[in-house]
Amino acid sequence: MQAALFYGAIFSFVLGIGVQTVASLSLSLVVWVLVLGFILALVWRRNTLSTQASFVLLGSVALVALSLGLLRTEIASWQFGNSPLADQVGKEITFSGVVMSEPDYRERTVMLYVENESDRVLVTTDRLEEVSYGDKVLVIGRLDAPANFMTDLGREFNYLGYLKAKGVEYRLSFATVSVEEVGYGNWLIARLLSSKQGFINQMQNVVTEPAAGLGSGLLLGVKSALGQDIEEDFRRTGIIHIVVLSGYNVMLVVSFILLVLSFVLPLRLRVWSGLAAIVSFALLVGLSATVVRASIMAGLVLLAHHLGRRYHVMRALFLAGAVMLLVNPYLLLYDIGFQLSFMATLGLVLAIPYFESTMIASDKKLGLKDFFIATVVTQIAVLPLLLYHIGEVSLVAVVVNLLVLPVVPVSMLLTFMAGTVGFLSTALSEVVGYLATLSLNYILWVAKAFAELPFATLIVTKFSVVTVFFMYVSYVLLWLWKQRLGLKNELVDWEIIEEDALIIKQKPLPNSERSKSKVPVFFR
Repeated sequence: MQAALFYGAIFSFVLGIGVQTVASLSLSLVVWVLVLGFILALVWRRNTLSTQASFVLLGSVALVALSLGLLRTEIASWQFGNSPLADQVGKEITFSGVVMSEPDYRERTVMLYVENESDRVLVTTDRLEEVSYGDKVLVIGRLDAPANFMTDLGREFNYLGYLKAKGVEYRLSFATVSVEEVGYGNWLIARLLSSKQGFINQMQNVVTEPAAGLGSGLLLGVKSALGQDIEEDFRRTGIIHIVVLSGYNVMLVVSFILLVLSFVLPLRLRVWSGLAAIVSFALLVGLSATVVRASIMAGLVLLAHHLGRRYHVMRALFLAGAVMLLVNPYLLLYDIGFQLSFMATLGLVLAIPYFESTMIASDKKLGLKDFFIATVVTQIAVLPLLLYHIGEVSLVAVVVNLLVLPVVPVSMLLTFMAGTVGFLSTALSEVVGYLATLSLNYILWVAKAFAELPFATLIVTKFSVVTVFFMYVSYVLLWLWKQRLGLKNELVDWEIIEEDALIIKQKPLPNSERSKSKVPVFFR
């Protein structure tokens, strides 16, 4: 029943956000839904022994969560539509504010999110402008209200929604920017970004381009360092996710940090230091939806380990998504990165029992076969969204990911060492930089070779969002059918025992022996 209440609350909350984003229901209706939920709660309280009590409680929780989703989205909408800039659209204005995020450098321009007491505005200016996070700037340019546009593949990109998810209502294009004062940002973020730039500069001294740009993307998510041609190759081959800091990259970084800390700190300090490292890394690379989702889940792993609680990855995924939507409800429908990250992770979660069964049966680490299955599962999970939003799918993605993903951890480690060793020894950093360049160039070569194939991608005609819904429904039905068919056979070799007995049996295991345990990790 606890699981039903948890997932019922999450799904209802998300449904409320989706409905309110699209339909904008009146606040009075939202209040009535909330009141109805509390009425059902009172009915359940008076009849807790009834056979229908559990369904009444579930209905109450669902209605309350639904109303909270509606209300949260309604509150989020209050920041739009009342800007003092509304009367100046189409005119040249002077706008003063603080750069509230790291400048996003493109091939010819740089994009700045400038914020003052009343507005956050997207400013586009020349790439050569010297602007940093926390600078107070004076912007002169033409104020525009953003509009949706059609992509080259015939998809309408919801640019209005994309900017709304970032808290932006207006933009200033081709603006003139001058820095008035510095140091207005958060001191921790400013220090992290300064260290990040120092690391990149040091790494670029020993790693040649374009490998240096790829290294920055792999380790720090600096996708703009790739260049348009390489970025297009990565898109055509389905590996663009490795340079936008997917959960895979974050997992590698967090695992490395915890490995290093395990040699110098006891468990309790390691947990809190790990949490601090996760937060610092998320701030360092930018709080994209993928990074935030992966960071929350990694943090939950550490907390569960510290508290001695079982980590349920599915619940962690849905909890992370709900927390993100609570902070920013517009991520649900307007942030493609959030959608792709969530569905890709969900696909992997559903495939985890296979991986665990494989490792338990053969007592081995993940091999090439497991990389292949993980890649296929991920591609299938995000396929409907890719076809709907982009209209193009890579036919070589599975092969390219299989060739590239095993090399990514090596490239990230070598890139990290090339940037850090340089502060200690120039000669040693050159050696490490040469090795990093070799591994990074291998990834670039694979991407270019497969991107040039005439059948590398498949373009699909536009279809409605209803089709996406039915595609995912078919996934669910197929998964349930497979579960029903395989359940009987899968339980043949399983011994069903009480959870308490299992905990007692596993508790004496020292850390060095946990990796040898035949019990799946989710039941330890």
